[in-house]
Amino acid sequence: MGLEAKLASDGFLTTKLDAVIAWCRKNSLWPMPMGISCCAIEMMSAVDPKYDMSRFGSEVMRFTPRQCDLIIVAGTVTYKMAHVVRRIYDQMPSPKWVIAMGACTSSGGMYRSYPVVQGIDQFLPVDVYTAGCPPRPENLLNALLELQKKIEGTRARDFQNKPLLDLNLSKN
Repeated sequence: MGLEAKLASDGFLTTKLDAVIAWCRKNSLWPMPMGISCCAIEMMSAVDPKYDMSRFGSEVMRFTPRQCDLIIVAGTVTYKMAHVVRRIYDQMPSPKWVIAMGACTSSGGMYRSYPVVQGIDQFLPVDVYTAGCPPRPENLLNALLELQKKIEGTRARDFQNKPLLDLNLSKN
């Protein structure tokens, strides 16, 4: 495949524009803190001056989903709370990403009981999982860096006409 055929299929301007948009997205994440239980304390400490999450492009945590493109779910999610978390996720503009922070968020943790969701990936598309009970702020910063790597590989066209997930939250 020659250079002319490559440029005709991909397009030089479009490729460079995709790289610029991906760079802007990865360096300006607007997190929505969804602190449900004890992991929220470690999430709050990730934005203090010692760990300074703003140096990675996540300057200010917003408490309205309409201004966010990243939701950080931290803590034990019950089935009653799962509907609220899903509603907040649905209110976020696209493209949007999810970090599952902690063992309880990722797999239910030590709570193997009927009211606890055994992992938020049952009702949300999780991009990055953070291990720990509760995870240290360094783990959350590492998850943010992993998410930035994932965003860097996206194209602007990837998010057009993307179908919404229709996941059932019933307990069966």
